[in-house]
Amino acid sequence: MSIDSIIQEFREIEDQDVRFDLLIECADKFVEVPESVARRPFPEANRTPACESEAYCFVTPNPDGTVQLYFAVENPQGISAKALAVILDENLSGKTVDEVQRVSEDIVYDIFGRTISMGKGQGLMGMVQLVKFLSSKLG
Repeated sequence: MSIDSIIQEFREIEDQDVRFDLLIECADKFVEVPESVARRPFPEANRTPACESEAYCFVTPNPDGTVQLYFAVENPQGISAKALAVILDENLSGKTVDEVQRVSEDIVYDIFGRTISMGKGQGLMGMVQLVKFLSSKLG
């Protein structure tokens, strides 16, 4: 499934309870960054600015020229950050830097809805921005 099809799927969900259940399902699949990529304490350069859940993003190159995304979410209740991490990983890992760069931060509104709080929205958009920034350093 592509990032565009995920966005379209979430756009079509009008019932906030259904959206929330789907996001919880995503968050339940969260796997933290392996120690071979990063260890605590995580570098500040990988910390998502303005993220209330203390999310960290890591991007490594794959041998085929694509990227691999990894995340850590320090807040155990950081369901939204974990859900977004899973969505980004499942849809952007294995893509080229150019493909990652084309993803808009506005996907946060498509996935979480326009009623998302300003603070949470800023933090989640920060995750997308950080993934784009870190991947750009590889390309």
